[in-house]
Amino acid sequence: MEHRELTHSIIGCAMRVHAALGPGLLESAYEACLYYELVDSGLKVHRQVSLPLVYRDVEQDVGYRIDLFVENKIIIELKSLDELHPIHTAQVLTYLKLSNTRLGLLINFNVKSLKDGIKRIVYGYN
Repeated sequence: MEHRELTHSIIGCAMRVHAALGPGLLESAYEACLYYELVDSGLKVHRQVSLPLVYRDVEQDVGYRIDLFVENKIIIELKSLDELHPIHTAQVLTYLKLSNTRLGLLINFNVKSLKDGIKRIVYGYN
């Protein structure tokens, strides 16, 4: 599945979750439900993937975790916040860099309309 088609499927799943639950829940609730939707739609998904930092050829386990990693192609970082800040985009960019992945989705479920809470982030391309 290509990135565009995969992104479309992920966003569709996220919209189903948001339509059912609405805003105001904890991030962990959205993560569990989105994981279920993605798997139910036939996608290969890993949850809470440990992401080590390699410093001077030594792997450091410093607690970074990818919320959802879909088809080993797209990182999903979930939030449930009043608003997103540049640090959240930086977090996804860091995860993309450390995992050598090109595309990430930053999804904030604490919005009235989910289309206002989705940010597509591409690493290494201008």
